[in-house]
Amino acid sequence: MYIQYTMDQLCLPMDLEEDIPEHHLVRIVNAAVNRLDDGIFDAAYPGGGRDSYHPKMLTKVIIYAYTQRIYSSRQIAKSIWENIPFMWLAGAATRLPHAKSLPFPANEECP
Repeated sequence: MYIQYTMDQLCLPMDLEEDIPEHHLVRIVNAAVNRLDDGIFDAAYPGGGRDSYHPKMLTKVIIYAYTQRIYSSRQIAKSIWENIPFMWLAGAATRLPHAKSLPFPANEECP
């Protein structure tokens, strides 16, 4: 009568790109930011310290978040953990960005 399922079953999509339609807004944001020259980011980053997230990835995530009316760094970080387009932009990184990694205060909200 019902389709069987088990909560213990491991079923991870190996390619998140398959779950995103061809003309989805997230693909437009990705393509636009990829066209930016890396020199823009390199000039602003002094280096040193531990490795940081790639500035293009953070830029993509923030721009896409703003298009979704998500302005809080905590909500953006939560979206990276829970939302497939955000996961795809973040490259399904092993260590996903925390709210403190985003370039503005975690408690700052935009109207």
